[in-house]
Amino acid sequence: MTVDFDDPAALATASAAAMWRDDSASQHLGMVLEHVAAGKATVSFIVTGIMTNGHKTCHGGYLFTLADSAFAFACNSYNQRAVARHCDITFIAPAYLGDRLTATAKEVSRGGRDGIYDVRIINQKGEHVAEFRGQSRTVKGTHLPTPA
Repeated sequence: MTVDFDDPAALATASAAAMWRDDSASQHLGMVLEHVAAGKATVSFIVTGIMTNGHKTCHGGYLFTLADSAFAFACNSYNQRAVARHCDITFIAPAYLGDRLTATAKEVSRGGRDGIYDVRIINQKGEHVAEFRGQSRTVKGTHLPTPA
């Protein structure tokens, strides 16, 4: 595959494809990578029975995982390996069995090796379910071989 490293959209798409190939966790949970661009990503899944807790709502850990995956694709969209440095989530409303949840990550700040990303989770009705903030740190390596 030939990638135009001067095209931010193409670089983000190719970086996401490289990450997705090895992302067993997101794939196992039925996540769909709907969109990726420089500093942005949208990931969704449908709440299944195994994801519900004793209140018959989506367990918060699955909401965190959905947001974390969107965050990961957004902060890795520049072909630099980036990892989470700190994350937190605020749960706003419950999600239920069968809900289609969508997490949209947007870059707030990026400089040096650090980035800040906000992720909003909504349900299929557009209702706000959770808000997540992630701080990233770039580490050594790239997702794609860089041109010589």
